[in-house]
Amino acid sequence: MSAAGGRNWSDLRKRALTAGLLGPAALLCIWLGAYWWTVLMAVCAAGLAWEWVRLCGGSTRSRPGLFVPAAVLLAGAASTAGSFPTAVVLLLVGAYAARHSARRRGLVPPLWLAFGALYIGLAGVALIELRHADVAGRENVIFLFLVVWASDISAYLAGRSFGGPKLWPAVSPNKTWAGALGGLAGAMLVGVLAAAALEPGSAGIRAALVAGLLGIATQGGDLLESWIKRRFGVKDSSGLIPGHGGLLDRLDGVLAAAPVAALLSWAIGPGTQLWR
Repeated sequence: MSAAGGRNWSDLRKRALTAGLLGPAALLCIWLGAYWWTVLMAVCAAGLAWEWVRLCGGSTRSRPGLFVPAAVLLAGAASTAGSFPTAVVLLLVGAYAARHSARRRGLVPPLWLAFGALYIGLAGVALIELRHADVAGRENVIFLFLVVWASDISAYLAGRSFGGPKLWPAVSPNKTWAGALGGLAGAMLVGVLAAAALEPGSAGIRAALVAGLLGIATQGGDLLESWIKRRFGVKDSSGLIPGHGGLLDRLDGVLAAAPVAALLSWAIGPGTQLWR
């Protein structure tokens, strides 16, 4: 998350404290195993779905908003049971149901509501699929999160420190090219270090390239989230996390990078580290 070069560090302490609490909790669930990771994914998916429906002006207590969390959670359950095709079908059905119901009632934007089911659901399924393989799955998810966090933090620090030309002012007026390049460099550096720590002797150019790809996806997710919030005229998706806004604000990079990591994992084969 890059920012303009005003060196305004007033919110850095609050961000660091919140990240210091949430980061270890996520890593602990990854390390403990698929069960705890699935529980964490269910909690996050429910929160993300609630925020999305709320962002669209609806409510998860009644149709059409109810279709979004229902589709996301059912797809996650199907993926946990080992049926990825069923998970995708459930997401498509849920997105269609949300769109159809929203069009009939005219209360929320139909296409945006449907997009939320796919946007959140595919990322959740991707994260569950990544964790399926025991040791390699654990290492791949840890690698993914370390790279995403490195991209986010490095972009924030570089943007605040150097400022300079704006990256895409029409979408996000605070993001700079310095922040984008700093985020990419940080993602690649941490990717190489993480690969070396998780699998000694395996770090190399491939780890840097994979981390760079995930870093680009992370920044793309950040820009997408900024555009969505600009479209709905809000600063934060909610106030669930002090200093960070909502789950969508904090997990925008993960939502974009997780499907990329899952596709890469599928391409290289199960039980293999992403950087191998």
